[in-house]
Amino acid sequence: MAERDHLQGPAWMRWTLIGLAVLIMALLLVLPLVMVLAAAFAKGMDVWFAALREPDAVAALKLTLFTAAIVIPLNAVFGVFTAWAVTRFEFAGKRVLMALIDLPFAVSPVVAGLCLVLLFSTSHGWFGDWLNAHGYKILFARPGIVLATLFITFPFVVRELIPLMQQQGGDEEIAARSLGAGAWTMFFRVTLPNIKWGLLYGVLLCGARAMGEFGAVSVVSGHIRGLTNTLPLHIEILYNEFNGTAAFAVASLLAGLALVTLVLKFWLEARHGDALAQSHRRH
Repeated sequence: MAERDHLQGPAWMRWTLIGLAVLIMALLLVLPLVMVLAAAFAKGMDVWFAALREPDAVAALKLTLFTAAIVIPLNAVFGVFTAWAVTRFEFAGKRVLMALIDLPFAVSPVVAGLCLVLLFSTSHGWFGDWLNAHGYKILFARPGIVLATLFITFPFVVRELIPLMQQQGGDEEIAARSLGAGAWTMFFRVTLPNIKWGLLYGVLLCGARAMGEFGAVSVVSGHIRGLTNTLPLHIEILYNEFNGTAAFAVASLLAGLALVTLVLKFWLEARHGDALAQSHRRH
């Protein structure tokens, strides 16, 4: 006990550091959120509801949820099987694959969007001639928004699962196979139950980023009102048009979606903290 107290340091230092941390969090996170909510409701609930019922705002919300509904399941599936391949098999190029998994963390979202433009632009993209010949439209349409969001959010699920699966090892899976279970039976009866809470945690992070992504989506969307504007892009347009009340009202909706994700995250950590902690030990 004395050794632990010695490692903690003097009480004044501990409380000073805690106070600084709380102050920084309050200034950088809590205060901006409170100001957004205050500005959103400054002119009353009627004005707030009117801003959210506006057709362009409804279209932006639908597109945001549509994108998240596609991106989250795909990233969950890709993340599970990528983590399974990385943790259960040895193969040439494994280190390259691990580097590619982290690429969206290292590359600016705007650069990611520009890469998609170079690939899928119908005027000068690598696949432009083929897209024109077959009548497909990727940029300035929903497919481009989904692809950009997929790229940005891909690491969140797989990076939660790789440390967890490495920590657990493959002994239970080997035992299941030795008892005659097929690959899919082993996966659904052994692997998936062992990683379900880490998977759900990664899905929550992926969903939060998918709904709030701005940079990459801004490049590929074309900012077409009612068609290719997600909620973050719609907020930017409203703010640039000096429609501050509506911009803050829509921003409060987006913040509300983020807070729901945060509440679910806290619930997961409270109910299944031990299982989630295993997935963070090697981060």
